[in-house]
Amino acid sequence: MTELASTQRPKRPEFRNINAFKDLTTYRMTPAAWVSILHRGSGVIMFVLMPFIIWMFDTSISSEISFEAFKGAFNEGMLGLPGALWKLAALALIWAYLHHFIAGLRHLWMDLSHDAVTKEFGKSSAFVTLAVSIPLTLVLALKLFGIY
Repeated sequence: MTELASTQRPKRPEFRNINAFKDLTTYRMTPAAWVSILHRGSGVIMFVLMPFIIWMFDTSISSEISFEAFKGAFNEGMLGLPGALWKLAALALIWAYLHHFIAGLRHLWMDLSHDAVTKEFGKSSAFVTLAVSIPLTLVLALKLFGIY
């Protein structure tokens, strides 16, 4: 009987009622978890900013005059908000689109090839997703803010 008891694994703690202030701060999130949460967050950002997207598209293609007003909103500002704030909103959309697209490709790949669903692939593909979406966002941010 003692041999059987010594070979059993120790009981893992069970979390039935999670205390958000105590338990969630000690939880170590994996890169795949971060990418998954950011994938959902980027979808929410794109959904919430949909009126801004529609306004940008409509204003940019309506006429030359409306396109100049569109450029003015990003340069001088509009509705009492400075142009830099409008550029930051556009940058949030750029990041959301890039991250959502790349993370979506990651999810599609995992759906198509079930052999790829491993811890190692999850970790490496999460790093690739971040390593592609963040630098692309930074490059487009430099262009948006007129650095090049």
